[in-house]
Amino acid sequence: MEKAVYPTPQALKAELRTASILKGGRVVFNIGGNKYRVIMAINYQRQLAFIRFVGTHAQYDQINAETV
Repeated sequence: MEKAVYPTPQALKAELRTASILKGGRVVFNIGGNKYRVIMAINYQRQLAFIRFVGTHAQYDQINAETV
């Protein structure tokens, strides 16, 4: 993702089909055969992404992905 440019959530989803787009610029990625989750907060205008959570599927189920 270092050199990727996604001007909108729809552009990201078109290229990364397994990504789940949430409210507030949040995106959830399933990693490692669906064993792990990564939540990123993305500012599409500035092209900045911040990792908000990395954990197992079980840990992900215990949090609110829109506020973490």
